[in-house]
Amino acid sequence: MTPTRRAGILMMVAAMASFSVQDGLSRYLAETYNTPMVVAFRYWVFAAYVLILAFRRPEGFRAAIHSTRLGIHVLRAVILVAEIAIIIWAYTLIGLIEAHAMFATCPLLVVMLSGPVLGEKLNRWRLVALAIGFAGVLVILRPGSGLFTWPILLPLASALLFSIFTVLTRLTARAEPSFPSFFWPAVIGAALMAVVGVVKWQPVAAGDWPFMLGYAAVAVVSNWLLLRTYEIAEAGSVQPFAYMQFVFIALIGILVFGESLSIAVAIGVALVIIGGLCALWSERVEQDG
Repeated sequence: MTPTRRAGILMMVAAMASFSVQDGLSRYLAETYNTPMVVAFRYWVFAAYVLILAFRRPEGFRAAIHSTRLGIHVLRAVILVAEIAIIIWAYTLIGLIEAHAMFATCPLLVVMLSGPVLGEKLNRWRLVALAIGFAGVLVILRPGSGLFTWPILLPLASALLFSIFTVLTRLTARAEPSFPSFFWPAVIGAALMAVVGVVKWQPVAAGDWPFMLGYAAVAVVSNWLLLRTYEIAEAGSVQPFAYMQFVFIALIGILVFGESLSIAVAIGVALVIIGGLCALWSERVEQDG
């Protein structure tokens, strides 16, 4: 293993740990206050971060944010706002572990959407990956067991929205540099959440300000780590380690929030992850071949 790949893997694992802490803080804050307020605060801080990045770009601010696909970026921003709000709402209703168990289907949904949107073929191995992954979904949902409740559909809806966001991001990447795709959803999302965030704002207790500020800081650090990961390593070599997030989420859910990891959920997640890894492997083989 090359030092670059090793560094990329370590940064991906660190990014997933950071995102998991962010999700734990978002659950606590949304239960204590409300989801729109938490989402708005996250967007305001993140928009400030991307603006700083834009002003520091070597090509200059205007050149860095220039886009010929602004309409798509507006759509991506709306989708991402909805996705974040729905998954945080899910955390407050069913907890971190079950929410992330369903959200783990996102790579499989990306595979499904990449065909009609990007023209990518659903080859035999991708179909096998989808079959394994969605068998895992059935194990998690346990239809007919009496344990199914409607909130479990929220993280699935969130995963679908994020997969659409991801496919649209790939679409814009064919026509322009990556920074506008990073910049515009953050700024547009902050503008969209401005009115809602002000209307829904609640006074923050003095003891909760460290959590609010920590939430903002972790959100910035998480995205910085992910950006650096993809800058120093190939996406295909580090993407499988993104599934480490479920391990961190499970630890936070159990140790901090007193959640439990049932055998059915563990088996279902394992199948979903196997399916996702098969899809990633198939994509990498196709690119190499």
